[in-house]
Amino acid sequence: MPTTGLPTSHRLLACLVALIWGVNFLAIHASLDQFPPLFLVALRFTLLAIPTILFVPRPQVPTRWLVGYGLGFGVLQFTFLYTGMAAGMPAGLASLVLQASGPFTLILGALLLNEHVRGRQWLGLAVAAVGMTLVGFSRAGAAQLLPYVLVLLAALGWALGNLSSRLAKPPNPLHLTLWMSVVVPLPMLALSLLLEGPTAIGDSLTTSLTAEAMPAWIGLAYTVVIGTILGSGIWTWLLARHPAGVVGPFSMLVPVVGMATAALALGEIPTVLEGVGGVIVVTGVLIGALNHKTRRRKVDAAGVVPEPAPLVGAADLR
Repeated sequence: MPTTGLPTSHRLLACLVALIWGVNFLAIHASLDQFPPLFLVALRFTLLAIPTILFVPRPQVPTRWLVGYGLGFGVLQFTFLYTGMAAGMPAGLASLVLQASGPFTLILGALLLNEHVRGRQWLGLAVAAVGMTLVGFSRAGAAQLLPYVLVLLAALGWALGNLSSRLAKPPNPLHLTLWMSVVVPLPMLALSLLLEGPTAIGDSLTTSLTAEAMPAWIGLAYTVVIGTILGSGIWTWLLARHPAGVVGPFSMLVPVVGMATAALALGEIPTVLEGVGGVIVVTGVLIGALNHKTRRRKVDAAGVVPEPAPLVGAADLR
C-alpha cells in the first residue's frame, strides 16, 4: 500500500473510507431484507436527490455526461448489484467482484476513448481476470453463477459511468457524484413498478414501520449518509490534496473489510477457491494501479469506491 506523500492523519482517513465502504455492503444486505432490490435503489437515490437539488450547486458539466454517469453508475450498477445480492450473492463476495469495474474501465477506456494503456496495466488486468475466473468457478460449483454474473454486470455499469465521468471533467467531483443521484430515481421506480409490481412495493412499505424492519432503515440511512455523503466527501477531499495514484490503492482495502465484516456479522466464509481468487484479484488491480506516476488528477468518488486510475475500482458500493 503506497503511502508516499500522505501524512499519517490522511492515511488514517483513507483507511476510514475503506472501512465505511466495506461495511456498506452489510448495510445493503440489511435493507434488502425489507425492500425489493429495484425499489430500494429508487428509494436510496431519492433520499440523496432531494437534498442535492435543494442545497448542492449543479456541476458545470454537459448534461449528456451527467445523465450518462447517472445511468451507468447509478441505474446499471445498482440494478445489477442489488438484484445480484437479492438473488443470493454474499455481501462480502459482492464487495470483491465489484472490483472488476477497474479492469472494465481500462478496457472500455482503451476501446472507446483511445486511452493509452501501459504493459503493466494489461498484466494487472490479466492477473485480475484469473482471480475473477477462479471466483466464477467457485460460484458455478455452488450453483450460484447467476448472482455472480449480475454483480459482474454491475461492475460493467460502473465502468460505463466512469467513462461519462471522465468525459464530464467536473471541477468538483463530489458535486457530480451527488447530482448523479438526480438521474436515478424515476427510471428505477419505473423499472420497479414494471418488474416487481406495486403490490411488492406496497407490502414492503406497509411492513416497514415495525421493529423487525428497523435494521433495513438503519442500513439505508448508513448507505446514504455515511457511505455516500461522508465516505465520498472524505475521499474527494483526499483526492483534491494528493495524487490519485497515492490515494487510490487504499480502495483495495474495501473488499478486505467487506469480506471480513460479512464473515463476522453474517457468517459468510468464502471457499478456498474464492479466497485465493480474491487475493489474485486484489493483486492484479494493485499491479495496474501502482504503475501510474503520482500526478495530480481529480477523480470521481462515489457510494462504494472511486475511479482514480483504470485498475483501481470497486463500492457501490457502493
